Amino acid sequence: MTEGNDEKLRRKSRILVAPLDWGLGHATRCIPIIKEFLANDCDVWLAGEGSQEILLRSEFPDLPFLPLAGYKIKYAKTSAGLLWKLILQTPGIISSIMAEHRWLNQAIKSHQFNAIISDNRFGLYHPRVPSIFITHQLTIKSPLGNWNERILQKWNYRYINRFAECWVPDLAGENNLAGELSHPTIKPHVEVKYIDPVSRFEKREQREIKDQLLFILSGPEPQRTILENKIINEISHYPGTAAIIRGLPLSQSVIPSTGMIKFYNNLSTKELNEELEKADWVISRSGYSTIMDLAKLQKKSILIPTPGQTEQEYLAESLYQKEAAYRVGQDEFFLNPVLKKAKEFNYRFSSSGNPNGLPIVVKNFLNSINVM
Repeated sequence: MTEGNDEKLRRKSRILVAPLDWGLGHATRCIPIIKEFLANDCDVWLAGEGSQEILLRSEFPDLPFLPLAGYKIKYAKTSAGLLWKLILQTPGIISSIMAEHRWLNQAIKSHQFNAIISDNRFGLYHPRVPSIFITHQLTIKSPLGNWNERILQKWNYRYINRFAECWVPDLAGENNLAGELSHPTIKPHVEVKYIDPVSRFEKREQREIKDQLLFILSGPEPQRTILENKIINEISHYPGTAAIIRGLPLSQSVIPSTGMIKFYNNLSTKELNEELEKADWVISRSGYSTIMDLAKLQKKSILIPTPGQTEQEYLAESLYQKEAAYRVGQDEFFLNPVLKKAKEFNYRFSSSGNPNGLPIVVKNFLNSINVM
């Protein structure tokens, strides 16, 4: 690279983007945000580890990547045990937040970042470098009720208020996707900007295949494997065609495909976009990133919340009440009777948002920090 090109690169705004390692959803919803900063000629750097690193490197092979340890949250085998499992991990989570904050201070010294984009990583804030916190959970649902949700919200806001802004990937009005999660009565002190739902996928004119099913597995273990085993048992009796995305970009183990049932450990954005559009029905967890993707593509879905994960249970029920998705509990999931009920369900799709929402917010942010 010539000296002139070096100087040009140094003049670009250098942006660090780092998603939480709680499933792949935080990383996938960062993809359109990364693309938007690249469209504004920014020098984008990424950080993370494990599955998030594999996914983001596959999408952006030319971008610099820094190793950053995750929170490594583990789930319980039962919904009743999940709450206590998370409580026991709280000291480790706080330790991880403190460690990533120290990591950021050193990274800023080494790489001179102009801004930080943190998807739900509480420690990635800095007093002198504009830091953005991305979340759809301004309200954190708790199985212990409203009193505990108020405590969790105060804890949540204590961290969010250390950032310069909070970006919420949802619609600002009543016709939103995340309901109470993204539209609480009390908001953080920092400015909250609704950037509209974001998705890495594009709606095309590909025709659906009648009775084609697409299963998308995701989330922490052991619940991912528990659902996978149940799906494999159920799909053996299905007379149509199906694709099963296992959500395991790091795995070397392979489940053999047949003429009717295709198994994939992971797919690129382009390949998964094609599978989504071909599918007559999508069956997946009710993670928020998946919900944004389904809304963008206007897909009929059957949502199976991760047992004990109150956020997913709330989202699945909320969308069911809005007639945007059919939902069923994991223990109640038996493919043929559930499909029969879903086919009788009156799906109503609404707008997935303003396509200019994110570009406007990103451009205004870059203007505000004078790095364009």
